[in-house]
Amino acid sequence: MALADVVRNKIERQVLSISGLALGGIDFEQPLGDVGLFGPDSVVWRVHGDFSSMLCGGVSALLLQMLHPLALAGVWDHSNFRQDMLGRLRRTSQFVSGTTFASLADAEKLIERVKSIHLNVTGQDARGQPYAASDPELLVWVHVAESYSFLQSYLRYRNPSLSLAEQDQYYLEVARVVEGLGGENVPTNVQQINAYLENIRPLLRCDERTLEVVRLLKNAPAPSKIAVPVGKLMVWAGIELLPQWAQDQLGIKISPLTRKGIEFSMHRVAKVLRWAVRNGSWSRAMRRVGRLP
Repeated sequence: MALADVVRNKIERQVLSISGLALGGIDFEQPLGDVGLFGPDSVVWRVHGDFSSMLCGGVSALLLQMLHPLALAGVWDHSNFRQDMLGRLRRTSQFVSGTTFASLADAEKLIERVKSIHLNVTGQDARGQPYAASDPELLVWVHVAESYSFLQSYLRYRNPSLSLAEQDQYYLEVARVVEGLGGENVPTNVQQINAYLENIRPLLRCDERTLEVVRLLKNAPAPSKIAVPVGKLMVWAGIELLPQWAQDQLGIKISPLTRKGIEFSMHRVAKVLRWAVRNGSWSRAMRRVGRLP
């Protein structure tokens, strides 16, 4: 085996080890011909098919979500993410990749499973405000923070030329998942998403637990020692993607020179990862629908 193949395989193994594929339970290559919730010609398949930008977007999404006190309380009280950051990453990745790329039956099964879990995620935030993960408004917040972050990362690190019409189509398509979970009045285009984020800002706040999430992400474990620098770069790329008002609220200051360095380095790392990963969820799903050999 050529040295390039050895390197390529090693990188791919490490990448897939932090993805939802590491959990198993979903065969993205079966049943043949099944297009799932969206299909290979959807904008969702394009955006969610780029692992590098999705990982950066996932970091950004988590930090944005944690600015909502009820979303933060739900994760804080009912998740072991502080002890098992990689486990949370894999579970989130499995839900996103599964609802995007898996067969229709598997995607619907994931949605129903998460709906069931949400029924037991209830409590009060740090100020005594009750929360429930099944609350339609809270579901929409989590969805908007996530889809907005994924798309911003895709525009930054994969395709800045994605048209406004295609961006609107992405939001329209991906709304199907949160609606399946119980979300209502979901914004479905760029204008509605931007208005939603502006309108919800007065409800957001940063407290000690929010800052603890930031600290945990900055020190998140990597699958191996050699992957640590890449992991830290992706975390900072995700932080840098946050809207400026969110960075200000979190007390994060990034100099213009550092921003350029992050973007420069991330573009180059992303190219290597795209070269290495040939058996991710997108590739397997494309084989299922006959688009790849």
